[in-house]
Amino acid sequence: MTLFELTETLINIPSVTGLEGEIADFLCSYLKNQGFDLQEQEIEEERRNILATAGSRPRVILCTHMDTVPEYFAASEDADYIYGRGACDAKGIMASMIWAAQDLKKDGLTEIGILFVVGEETNSIGAKMANSLNIGSDFIIVGEPTENKLGIGHKGIITLKMTARGKAAHSAYPSSGESAIEKLLDSLQRIRTLDFGEDPVMGKSVLNIGTIEGGAAPNVVANHASAEVCIRSAHPSEQILNKVKAVVNQKVEIDILTQSEAQKLFTVPDLEHVVLPYGTDIPHLKNFGKPLLLGPGSFLVAHTENEKIEKRQLLEAVKIYENLVKKLLG
Repeated sequence: MTLFELTETLINIPSVTGLEGEIADFLCSYLKNQGFDLQEQEIEEERRNILATAGSRPRVILCTHMDTVPEYFAASEDADYIYGRGACDAKGIMASMIWAAQDLKKDGLTEIGILFVVGEETNSIGAKMANSLNIGSDFIIVGEPTENKLGIGHKGIITLKMTARGKAAHSAYPSSGESAIEKLLDSLQRIRTLDFGEDPVMGKSVLNIGTIEGGAAPNVVANHASAEVCIRSAHPSEQILNKVKAVVNQKVEIDILTQSEAQKLFTVPDLEHVVLPYGTDIPHLKNFGKPLLLGPGSFLVAHTENEKIEKRQLLEAVKIYENLVKKLLG
């Protein structure tokens, strides 16, 4: 199997968040056949993290996630790219890490490990539980699509569910009811006007209103409405949450679904650097040592119907991972 064939094989195993069991089965079989020692960490039924080591206590861990966003679509390729769900986020990265680890192991470097986790696309439950493994590593290289540039930092992420409650009434007599939808829209508009600040390294915090739902029918005053909001944060999350709570003024209930801080990361010379606008599992992997962030592929096509990864970048990533691990071990 070539690197490109491994990438396509991984893409062709659907692994939308919550359904990572089949790809974990494949990885365990493949890595065992390559002579790695395996440790499986159960997360919940049919979901588990996988840690593969080369024989010694690993000082450097290569890590990425097994899950993808929906909707699944199978692998295809042309002369330059491999396409498919997860191509760049993060199955091409996974394949490059495996390939690099195989080469390093053949070279006699055994102080390495590979960690594949579940749930990165939602609540990072895999990374949170992996953090208890007490591996004793010095460095962890987390793979996300950075176009093979070394991340010097990435934004935090805050995901909120906002819920408004009202009183149902006939739409001909709206004054006899209380519209939850209007309450919610007022609060969302106030949040849209907020300035969440800008960091000289991380850039500007950005807001996305991802989902809105509510009401029962067009001729009924809505007694319930909710929205899910995502903030990519450059500043401390408590500072941002306080601004949100101040403007909604108890008109809506706020539930925090995810919360992680912006990260400034470990760097090495001789690699092009970049600040990433998205969040990663890094805030939840503190016990694995100093974090680095690097992987092939572009986040601009991640999560899209045209998700793809450049073959040239896959090959390049293998060499970068190998050289980076050797530098960290040295």
